[in-house]
Amino acid sequence: MDPLSALRDFTIRGEVDKIVRVNDEFRFGTEYSFPCSAETAYRSKQGNLYNLETQVFYIQNHHLKHTDYMHNSLARRIPAVTFTDRKPLLDYLTGKVSTSDSIVWNPPKFPDEFRPDPSGFDPDSAKPKEIEIADYMGIIRSVEKPLKDREGILECKNKDFYSVIVAATKREEERQRLESQQRKDGLVAKSRLMGAEEGGLGLSYGDDMMGYDSKPKMHLKGSKLGEGVPIILVPSAFQTLITIYNVKEFLEDGVFVPTDVKVKQMKGARPECVTPEDWDRVVAVFVLGKEWQFKDWPFKDHVEIFNKIIGFFMRFEDDSVESCKIVKQWNVKIISISKNKRHQDRAAALEAWDRLEEFVRGRSHS
Repeated sequence: MDPLSALRDFTIRGEVDKIVRVNDEFRFGTEYSFPCSAETAYRSKQGNLYNLETQVFYIQNHHLKHTDYMHNSLARRIPAVTFTDRKPLLDYLTGKVSTSDSIVWNPPKFPDEFRPDPSGFDPDSAKPKEIEIADYMGIIRSVEKPLKDREGILECKNKDFYSVIVAATKREEERQRLESQQRKDGLVAKSRLMGAEEGGLGLSYGDDMMGYDSKPKMHLKGSKLGEGVPIILVPSAFQTLITIYNVKEFLEDGVFVPTDVKVKQMKGARPECVTPEDWDRVVAVFVLGKEWQFKDWPFKDHVEIFNKIIGFFMRFEDDSVESCKIVKQWNVKIISISKNKRHQDRAAALEAWDRLEEFVRGRSHS
């Protein structure tokens, strides 16, 4: 007799309690014995054959709510009967129906009858064993039926992923736009802070002896600086990182744009320049690190220059020490930036603003 027929026979006879587990097999009284893992002829709607252990546990617990039954089966690491199979299987096992479309009559062959020796039967060993730790994922995988692998999904027909790419691209562009705006807002807020009513400061950028007019809204008030818009002197020579061409993007947007790239973008145009007639308005200078930069300046030496004007020297962080050997002898602030990590430019720009603010406020009260 096969396991399914034996289980149905004992269920109809009301002798399910006589089905006991002994190690890795079920004993049906003294009549039959089958392996717990033996597949039966009953196929689930998912396509797999239920084994004997699943069906015995179900018929012994069919009175439970489905959620309680599932919890108990998972705790014992026993594959469960699905919700849709519960009633049809119960009707067949209890004899309410004589057959079922789910039955496939080609089960493994078992001996017609096996009668264990009653004298060697140990009642204590017949008690079902509980397992404290359940491998939930293992139980779920045991009843999984793969439909497609990842390669099969990507090769699916009549599917167009263009809209997905477009949506992802738009999200990335929006993210970059917001980050750029946040950087700019932070630096603008910093410059506005320096331009507050008490000792307010608006800035123009100068090309050594020539100045770039940024049309600031605020002018210096109540300080010992020369009247008018304070000026930052910036080299026009390409030998330094910050020039008259890219200083605006660096200080106001927090982004370093190489001078050659900026010149190409401007297509030969040059920033509008004005002549700084009053040296008392000059508050800062980006230095080249060359002595000739200060030729014809109205100061007697470097000590006087950098007592009245704060100096900045920009360099790449991995440049050699020799690149700033001369500058280290002057009272200037060396600011390092990365060659490739543009997201770090904002911190360098804010550092320049902080030093400039500190210097201007100290100069205003001296």
